[in-house]
Amino acid sequence: MITDKEFTLRLIRQLSQALEKLILDKPEESLMQKELDFDSLMRDIFKMSFTEISSKTKEDLIGIVNERQERDHKDYHEMLGNLFYFKGKSQHNNDFLDKAKTFYELYLQTSGIFALPIINRINEIKKALE
Repeated sequence: MITDKEFTLRLIRQLSQALEKLILDKPEESLMQKELDFDSLMRDIFKMSFTEISSKTKEDLIGIVNERQERDHKDYHEMLGNLFYFKGKSQHNNDFLDKAKTFYELYLQTSGIFALPIINRINEIKKALE
């Protein structure tokens, strides 16, 4: 039997992977690729819409993530980084890009992974925010 926490974590990972493919411009034919409904996905994950999530400060979002189990933080950080990066690039929104940078940096810290694509995105965001 799958628990709510396991379902949410699986959803976070699927969303992160789908966003990664969109960011790399390698969309795949799957249910999530056809139409990512960010509001319903955010409601499933955070119990609030994307609009509500995106209006929160970085500190508020970090607090929300910190309320989750520590072992899951890296997944939340990666997903939020991908989400804000994708939305920031598509909407030319520097606030979203700044949030993406923060969550990508947190992802690198919490995962312990050397992820060159993430490091490259952080550098790209820094240049865009100058």
